[in-house]
Amino acid sequence: MSDFSPGVRLGVDVGKVRVGVSICDPHAILATPLVTLPRDLTAADDVLPADIRELARLVTEHEAVGVVVGLPVTLAGGHGPAAAHVTAYADRLAEVIVPVPVVLVDERMSTVVASRRLSERGVRGRRQRAVVDQAAAVEILQSWLDAQRRRT
Repeated sequence: MSDFSPGVRLGVDVGKVRVGVSICDPHAILATPLVTLPRDLTAADDVLPADIRELARLVTEHEAVGVVVGLPVTLAGGHGPAAAHVTAYADRLAEVIVPVPVVLVDERMSTVVASRRLSERGVRGRRQRAVVDQAAAVEILQSWLDAQRRRT
């Protein structure tokens, strides 16, 4: 038996320059794009970066019951420097939004899949770069939602 329950969740694709964010409906069926946030890489260690502050605000605004963060696992299934970076990011976010849980999920190929789907729809170049992070966040959240439903 699974402890999966309905409720709004945010999907997060953490990149080096941008953070893509998606959201699902209250029934936890369909993920849709929400926003792309610029990474705040200039914040001092003792200051909360603007992108994490904004994610926390979105969690509150949408009354999210959870956040699903894509973990960039290598194709061989290992955890490299990118995974360590995202894990640290997710840990910091989790500290800020307690008691809302943050879950890390394998995001292998999510950006590739998102880019391909956007290209198939005729979205290319600059227009694609502007939304690919949101689309990757949709892939991450939708895959997690589908997996949770299969378990119940």
